[in-house]
Amino acid sequence: MNWFKKKTYPDFWNQYIAHFKSKQNKDLDTIRFVVFDTETTGLDIKKDRMLSIGTIAVFNGVIKVADSFECYVKQDLFNAETVKIHGLLKAGVNKKLSEQEAVIQFLDHIKNAVLVAHHAAFDVAIINQALTRLDLPKLKNKVLDTGHLFNKTKLDTSKLHFSLDHLSDRFNIPQHDRHTASGDAYITAVLLVKLIAILKKKNNKLTLDDLLRSNNRIGLL
Repeated sequence: MNWFKKKTYPDFWNQYIAHFKSKQNKDLDTIRFVVFDTETTGLDIKKDRMLSIGTIAVFNGVIKVADSFECYVKQDLFNAETVKIHGLLKAGVNKKLSEQEAVIQFLDHIKNAVLVAHHAAFDVAIINQALTRLDLPKLKNKVLDTGHLFNKTKLDTSKLHFSLDHLSDRFNIPQHDRHTASGDAYITAVLLVKLIAILKKKNNKLTLDDLLRSNNRIGLL
């Protein structure tokens, strides 16, 4: 009868889940958005691994630099070809955490925030694969994709997907530290603030549901 026993989870997961017990407010001015990015050993969600995670929070249209998180992950897998993109060497000077500790700290930072990324499905899937390796469920946070939000503005309907580089150029966002997790998170946070401002001009009663509403999948896999 052991299979009737309820599965138990570690304390850090239970603490994370506890943040979702209260219903989330849908007023955009009261929501904590956490913009995040992962640098990885490659683009194969199941095979490749995280190298670093960078986040920065946005609240009421303001980027909260003090509310940020950055970590580097020990590399069990190493792909020399990707170093020229992210610049992270296997034996670099940055202090590195185990994948488990990186996930624990990431969950503690995000809590029940609305997660935001550009082409968000990839970054969410990378985190979820790490959770699967820890025998844990997937992220519970709501997720926004800045690529999808740009499509909602209808400023350019020539194609469905636009790169972060393209949108940074379009909105005159400096690309400092591009292709680092923290740098890309900051660029995406600036983009988020600009896109929400544009969408609010079109709909002054804009809510989280309006941002989440879509018939399309989130981001790119």
